[in-house]
Amino acid sequence: MQSHPPRNDGDRTLEDDSHAIVTRRIQRLSSHLTIPVSSPHQSQLHMLTCARAKLEVDTRALSSLMRGKHREIQERVFMFFDSRPDLQTPIEISMKDHRELCMRQLLALVREAGIRPFRYVVEDPAIYFAIAEAVGSVDMSLAIKMGVQYSLWGGSVLNLGTKKHRDKYFDGIDSLEYPGCFAMTELHHGSNVQGIQTVATFDPLTDEFVINTPNDGAIKWWIGNAAVHGKFATVFAKLMLPTHDSKGVSDMGVHSFIVPIRDLKTHETLPGIEIHDCGHKVGLNGVDNGALRFTSVRIPRDNLLNRFGDVSRDGKYTSSLPTINKRFAATLGELVGGRVALAYSSVSVLKIAVIIAVRYSLLRQQFGPPKKPEVSILDYQSHQHKLMPMLASAYAFHFSAQYLVDKYSEMKKTHDEQLVGDVHALSAGLKSYITSFTAKSLSTCREACGGHGYAAVNRFGSLRNDHDIFQTFEGDNTVLLQQVAGDLLKQYNEKFQGGTLTVTWNYLRESMNTYLSQPNPVTARWEGEGHLRDPKFQLDAFRYRTSRLLQSVAVRLRKHSKTLGMFGAWNRCLNHLLTLAESHIESVILAKFVEVVQNCPDANARAALKLVCDLYALDRIWKDIGTYRNVDYVAPNKAKAIHKLTEYLSFQVRNIAGELVDAFDLPDQVTRAPIAMQSEAYAQYTQYVGFKFIEKAINR
Repeated sequence: MQSHPPRNDGDRTLEDDSHAIVTRRIQRLSSHLTIPVSSPHQSQLHMLTCARAKLEVDTRALSSLMRGKHREIQERVFMFFDSRPDLQTPIEISMKDHRELCMRQLLALVREAGIRPFRYVVEDPAIYFAIAEAVGSVDMSLAIKMGVQYSLWGGSVLNLGTKKHRDKYFDGIDSLEYPGCFAMTELHHGSNVQGIQTVATFDPLTDEFVINTPNDGAIKWWIGNAAVHGKFATVFAKLMLPTHDSKGVSDMGVHSFIVPIRDLKTHETLPGIEIHDCGHKVGLNGVDNGALRFTSVRIPRDNLLNRFGDVSRDGKYTSSLPTINKRFAATLGELVGGRVALAYSSVSVLKIAVIIAVRYSLLRQQFGPPKKPEVSILDYQSHQHKLMPMLASAYAFHFSAQYLVDKYSEMKKTHDEQLVGDVHALSAGLKSYITSFTAKSLSTCREACGGHGYAAVNRFGSLRNDHDIFQTFEGDNTVLLQQVAGDLLKQYNEKFQGGTLTVTWNYLRESMNTYLSQPNPVTARWEGEGHLRDPKFQLDAFRYRTSRLLQSVAVRLRKHSKTLGMFGAWNRCLNHLLTLAESHIESVILAKFVEVVQNCPDANARAALKLVCDLYALDRIWKDIGTYRNVDYVAPNKAKAIHKLTEYLSFQVRNIAGELVDAFDLPDQVTRAPIAMQSEAYAQYTQYVGFKFIEKAINR
């Protein structure tokens, strides 16, 4: 027998490669035919037996995980306002009184309670967001007013200005001596910030910028703090430089400027500035939104917030960023904190609504078997179908919003460019997805509480009205979802050009080819509970849908762009693009939830979270089962099993629903609705409308 020397990879033959390919195919087929460890068929009797075994929940352990390390400062906010009845917002209040109360609440928080939110905008954004969440539970108008003062007005000075601006304005903003506004939105331009028409023209003779509103469409509109309290405004305008050519001026793009709008001592409106009240709104009437028009308003050249672009005394423009688009992107990138705050705050609103609806649904009894006691309305499958997936979503959103806050805090510390892009896309997606979900859920919760949900004291009306604008400001949700879709397409193209992918899109880098392969006919039929509750199956299903949507819309865009151009093609595929963005965000939310479950240190809390996570995942899959069926990812028998298991998990979550909402750890003075009180809810409700409390007679 003839021996052969060892071969390196370059000595491989076609026969070797063919043998390796065959071996891999056999291994893959074998894995497809392997039945999961869990039994694929469970009897209905076994399901019912398991359902009767209620999961024991250690509320304290779960609450510790949910409230986290910033619980103490939130408790300070709760306790302060609970001790001050004069600062609590009544159910019925005029717009004027609400605005004045809101300002008093903010002043008291800063000057009496000693909580200085502005310090945390710089030092630790996670603490700032925790304060904002707690303040929002006192009055959502207060949270928005605080956000305008510290995150928008104050944040623009810190993030878009330089040291000279911080030195001059920090203390006044922090102490509320300098209440301010954030004047970006115009009557004709909201989401399209690059299209704003306000102009700031440099005058080299006086070393000043001259701010003008050229037409009514350029009036700054919906500006918080402007109608009553603001003394300064960060005004976004096109920076114009005089030139010696036929054009006369040169447009350097959108920049931001500090513009005093009222006298610091007299509070009189300054010359050239016209301020009008935007009037009564659907909600948030504690915030004084106003409209601003500027006529030849002169400000010093130093009032240009010059981090990304500056003008010298002789009128020369300099910037470290070479183009208008890059400067604009950098400017908006520094303002992403507002979207982070809205996503985080929207989860807080959802929690309060779910707490009220679940506690009332456990309390309220109605109908039942003949000659038997009435049953809780949460025992009805239809009610579980309304509220239990919503409760699961509140948990899922909590962890994804917390993840977003952590990434934002890291971004502010490191200024890593890749992280900046990641946070921008993630905040756009989570803000739009969570706020849209919460807005719909508020109506569902109101309906779930029947007529009592319609009473103003039980809060659904005010929560719904105050939260509704979350879908629009800091970026319209439809526009933000398009940004997410655009970023996905960019990442998709870079994937096939050998580029890198940011953290949020890891699954595209790792498994894109797998997700775009033909669905396996064997796994498409697996229906065992163990398989369906396996996080790998759930994540694969979410990611397969996203990857397929991404590939198909990329093909459609290429096809239509040949005849319609890029804008026309984008518009032709717009609904597809929005679905893609939502699918991707759901994938991110589930991945974070799965990670939290797996890393939960307490076994008892981990079991409860696993149950809730499974309901979240399978409910989402079932809601889009048509997509999975159309591409044969899920066979009919498996679809039926998913539906049955979702209903079963809803029942299981119902069994611990009280403990799950208790784990949000929000005291009664925060939820406030009488029907959501943890004890004697009906007694407090009747007393609120005027009935006297009568002690039950005790038999002696």
